[in-house]
Amino acid sequence: MEKIKLAIVDDHQIVIDGISSLLEGYDAFTIVARTTSAINMLDLLQKHPVDILLTDIMMPEMNGRQLAAKVRQQYPAIKILALSMSGQGDTVNEMINNADIAGYVLKNIGKEELAHAIKKIAGGGIYFSDQVLDELTKFSNVRRENEETHLTQREVEIVGLIEKEMSNKEIADKLFISERTVETHRKNIFRKTKTNSVIGLIKYAYEHKLI
Repeated sequence: MEKIKLAIVDDHQIVIDGISSLLEGYDAFTIVARTTSAINMLDLLQKHPVDILLTDIMMPEMNGRQLAAKVRQQYPAIKILALSMSGQGDTVNEMINNADIAGYVLKNIGKEELAHAIKKIAGGGIYFSDQVLDELTKFSNVRRENEETHLTQREVEIVGLIEKEMSNKEIADKLFISERTVETHRKNIFRKTKTNSVIGLIKYAYEHKLI
């Protein structure tokens, strides 16, 4: 069988070396390109036919989301497997929507799961590790709750000022509205978010990425 041609990009050489070492024992794979620079990877992909690109997310100069989008545009046949320390739902969702990635795994997985993910993707499937799927579910739930809560832009702005421990008067002065209007907004915010304390509201705001 023809080997699955891989490219690896991560801004830490030790990670590239680690992934390469993990995959050395598998006859099904061959690593044809590796680099610590996303920009350099785009150049390498012009010279080396690649089946699957393994890319980090957080990189300087060009991050994994930007790289994945460019690869999808310039080399649509290449399948993309994202590797990251974090599987934040919003990041995964953005990469699915903007770069049509085929998989997303965390860097704490073992070599067998990584090999399985690569083989599944090479065969036309998709692979998302369980932790990533959990984060995607949480992200979807939060987005649905935000849509149901439907805070106005002004209310979101006031939540940010409450988080800064500003009083009603300070908020009123900053927004050029009356204290009574601020009080009305606060009541509506607590009602919509189903919270009854500032601490509860701020916790809700961070969980739902309002601030």
